Amino acid sequence: MALRIGFFGAGLIARYHSRSLRVAGRDGEVVAVFDPDRGRAEAFAVETGAELCHNEAEVIERSEAVYVCTWTSEHPRLVEAAAREGRAVFCEKPLAVDLPLAEAMHRAVDAAGVCHQVGLVLRSSSGFALVRHLVSQPSAGRVVSVSFRDDQQLPVGGHYGSDWRADASRAGAGTLLEHSIHDLDLLEWLFGPLARLSSHAAGLHGLAGIDDTVSVAFALAAGGTGALTSVWHDMAFRQSNRRLEVLCEHGRYWAEGNQGEVVGSEEGEGRVRTWDGLAAAGADSSARAPDV
Repeated sequence: MALRIGFFGAGLIARYHSRSLRVAGRDGEVVAVFDPDRGRAEAFAVETGAELCHNEAEVIERSEAVYVCTWTSEHPRLVEAAAREGRAVFCEKPLAVDLPLAEAMHRAVDAAGVCHQVGLVLRSSSGFALVRHLVSQPSAGRVVSVSFRDDQQLPVGGHYGSDWRADASRAGAGTLLEHSIHDLDLLEWLFGPLARLSSHAAGLHGLAGIDDTVSVAFALAAGGTGALTSVWHDMAFRQSNRRLEVLCEHGRYWAEGNQGEVVGSEEGEGRVRTWDGLAAAGADSSARAPDV
């Protein structure tokens, strides 16, 4: 019997997840959706075949697992409500607008004993997994320095179809929390814990409480230093992009693209190699991200 899946939220990321579920071909069925924007919920229901619910409680009642794809401020109460009823939970990132709320959510799902996951997807990127494999080789030596840039168009309006990320009461903050939480998670997955960090932020778009350019300097617990730059700009022609460069004692390694689509290395006598990051896991099984 197919797993019954419900959605809180019917925006861009909810549609992405529903399509991914169909492509995955697993034994699951999207059966319920609620969004305060009725028109958006109706469009989602037409696309997925889900039942259009009148409130959040109906989604929980009809589902065995739920996707929480609302604005960030609503995540804690929806996750806790679903967990109380024994539903498996997938919650979009960031978990909450601050750390105490995120920790309370973790306690709630643990206490309920339900399966739970957060949408930090870069650990599943085959390109970044290949970088992890390359820098972990003894021949690379220790990680000395990491440089990471992440830039995307301000996610307000346009193809995003929403404006909640311009509202600090719903988003919590701007590019560092809402977007580069992905990058901070990836950095610790690639290189281990960050021991110390400092940051500088600015809000050039004039949105109260919303940073749109942030520079973070950090030290790795294992040694070495690094910097992360996260930017929300106005270049509608430019797709979301990441550039990661790692200098080790005996080699240089990099990944380019939102999902690490191009991976490269420079080792030995200056020999440069490049890989298709999207196909990297198929070429080298040791580069696959773990199923955790």
